[in-house]
Amino acid sequence: MTDLPEAGGPGTPSPLSPSRRRALYAGAAVVAAAGGAGLAWWRLQPHAAESGAEAALWTQRFDAPQQGAAALDMQAFRGKPMLVNFWATWCPPCVEELPMLNAFYRTHKEKGWQVVGLAIDQPSAVRQFLARVSLDFPIGLAGLQGTDLGRSLGNLTGGLPFTVLLGADGSIRHRKMGQVTAEDLTQWASLA
Repeated sequence: MTDLPEAGGPGTPSPLSPSRRRALYAGAAVVAAAGGAGLAWWRLQPHAAESGAEAALWTQRFDAPQQGAAALDMQAFRGKPMLVNFWATWCPPCVEELPMLNAFYRTHKEKGWQVVGLAIDQPSAVRQFLARVSLDFPIGLAGLQGTDLGRSLGNLTGGLPFTVLLGADGSIRHRKMGQVTAEDLTQWASLA
């Protein structure tokens, strides 16, 4: 039989008091929460666009939601400032921001602004949605092709909504992961 040292004797650590134990747990919880918040923040930030992503954007063509309508050719939008909004009908923040994007488009189209919505969704769901909600700016049925395009533009997680601001020269000026605000649109109107 092995002799065990007595509690509190030489070679044994002294037990933590209840208040020190609580402080230790609280400190560990704070560190874990900060690490989790930092990881969440990092994941929700747009990352660098892949090399050639801007050029690839201008070569894309997307079906229009209306049966028999011409495809949405991104090349046709080149040369003017543009917001490209990746959205879906099943995404509440996406649906909430669409009227604001539509108002922005109506207000700024005379100044050369363009807005394009790329629906990452089933065509039937987009058609049903657009039958209820009227949008003045063009919509493209992007599906998986749009998800890949969004990732190449810096949306590594594939989250929605995701908005890309492009200058008249076709370069990316700003990207936003998450719902657009009126302040965002005001600031962006001065960037392009």
